[in-house]
Amino acid sequence: MPIRRVWAPEIDFAGLRRELKLPGEFPAEAMAEAEAAADQPVAAAVDLTDVAFVTIDPASSQDLDQAMHLSRRDGGYRVLYAIADVASFVRPGGPLEAETWARGQTIYLPDGRIPLHPPVLSEGAVSLFADVERLAVVWTIDLDADGAMTGVEVGRARVRSRAKLDYASVQREVDAGTAAEPYALLPELGSLLAKRAGERGAVNLPLPEQEVERDGDGWRLVLRAPLPVEEHNAQISLLTGMAAADLMLRGGVGLLRTMPPPKPEAVVKLQAAAKSLGVLWPGGAPVGEVVATADPSTPRGAAFLEQAADLLRGAAYTAFDGSAPALTGHGGVGSPYAHVTAPLRRLADRYATEVCLALAAGQPVPDWAREALPKLPKVMADSDRVAGAADRGAIDLAEAVLLQGRVGEVFAAGVLDADGTIAIDDPAVRARCKGGLPVGTRAQVRLTLADPATRKVQFEPA
Repeated sequence: MPIRRVWAPEIDFAGLRRELKLPGEFPAEAMAEAEAAADQPVAAAVDLTDVAFVTIDPASSQDLDQAMHLSRRDGGYRVLYAIADVASFVRPGGPLEAETWARGQTIYLPDGRIPLHPPVLSEGAVSLFADVERLAVVWTIDLDADGAMTGVEVGRARVRSRAKLDYASVQREVDAGTAAEPYALLPELGSLLAKRAGERGAVNLPLPEQEVERDGDGWRLVLRAPLPVEEHNAQISLLTGMAAADLMLRGGVGLLRTMPPPKPEAVVKLQAAAKSLGVLWPGGAPVGEVVATADPSTPRGAAFLEQAADLLRGAAYTAFDGSAPALTGHGGVGSPYAHVTAPLRRLADRYATEVCLALAAGQPVPDWAREALPKLPKVMADSDRVAGAADRGAIDLAEAVLLQGRVGEVFAAGVLDADGTIAIDDPAVRARCKGGLPVGTRAQVRLTLADPATRKVQFEPA
């Protein structure tokens, strides 16, 4: 799917910030602690600065959590994955830790992020920028030729990334066959891991992303399908999360990211939708394999993926200490899984990582990390709700501003869901349409409401 952009005039997101009660500046005590921590020397017993790590993120990113180095080894692969060592900069029991608990995670709005950590850390001393030494937690994951894990190690180290790369440039290099050694294997390994994910029943929904971006003195609304390298890159993060979950389950303590498996009745409903939408579902094929074949750039493919989203409900953080919880798996991943790869942006990752480090070293889990585990699920659930509301609110506001002068016009749309969700071709807007329209069909719809004050957009059949 090509990138589609539509320009909108100046949009004020201040009201959304107030409505969601998003935090502003960091308290003075937390800032003082962060600034002092940023000035500490980089020190770690293990020196991995000779490894040519690279980061791959959106071009504008400054909070760089992960750096990778991929290589072939013993007929298989070795993944070195360096994660920003946030815990070495945040003192347990201090004012900075308390403020991060109040925030839970970084919230992203088009006019600026509300960071989990002060920028002096998250976009400075802790971020894995190129050509500077940084503290990191490095995962070493060995895989056989089929992509199965054969060995996992994790420990603290000093690292030095060689390059700050972005998805678009890496995709161009991959397409041209000029990708450099640290990430040249990414398409091969990502595809292999994705194939294994499909075989174990994982469900990945490649839905186009709606984003609001600054454009000169206004804003643009963008509908963009993920690049293949983004999906490959995500597989490395998922691999690390599965390794972390396995380590914690074997150690009897930790924090998992869980999700119930798809309910049988939901799968039956999706199979019926596939038949009505002309999506081929071979007998016995797992859900993830069928979903992977859907083309989100077509109305019927998009409608099928919207229906498939019903399978992925109930994601949560699950803490345990002693016996394993009743639910250990993640229905979307098809395996036990944990969040450990984004500690600059998610509070839970810092504590789960500390548990993994202790277990891997055969040492007791630090009391400050262990005591935090049962408290984290609620904090993360609350911050997830705020992050989701901020993301959806920003899109809704941009759509309403963009369309407010076009009430009464007729637009071409694809019908995505039986609840009336439609996708307008141009501009790239998703909204509700009153009246029953067959799912997966094309329709002409008339705009009846576009109100920036309430962030509401409404259509009806033309």
